[in-house]
Amino acid sequence: MDVAVHALEPDAEAEASRNLVPPETMDGYWLSSFGSPGAGSSNTTYVIGHSWIGREAPFNKLSTATAPGDKLTVWTAAGNMDFQVDSVATYTKSTLRDSAVWAVVPNRLVLISCHTGDPQGKNVVITASPSLTGP
Repeated sequence: MDVAVHALEPDAEAEASRNLVPPETMDGYWLSSFGSPGAGSSNTTYVIGHSWIGREAPFNKLSTATAPGDKLTVWTAAGNMDFQVDSVATYTKSTLRDSAVWAVVPNRLVLISCHTGDPQGKNVVITASPSLTGP
């Protein structure tokens, strides 16, 4: 997927409840109050975005075309960083907020979107680690 990513600063209530809803666009949103993307990050970097029913959108692919071992590259102002997908998991929206997804893990990347099979009730979560072998 090739998608623009914008910084999003959740308010204190949204961050505490983990009810983090991005603007209704096809872009991605980096949760800037967590980890910063790039080498040397001290926390997990989260990118969230919407999936869309009935039309093609970048985040739709997270539900249908992503598997452990897939490679991805994140472009930042500090340079490119390659990742390898560790896991693809589905959570109900009510269980995501209390899951291990929110643990502090330096240099980890987590992509979150609504699941295309049940956008109102489930989220798909892609967890990735820095790749040692490149894209």
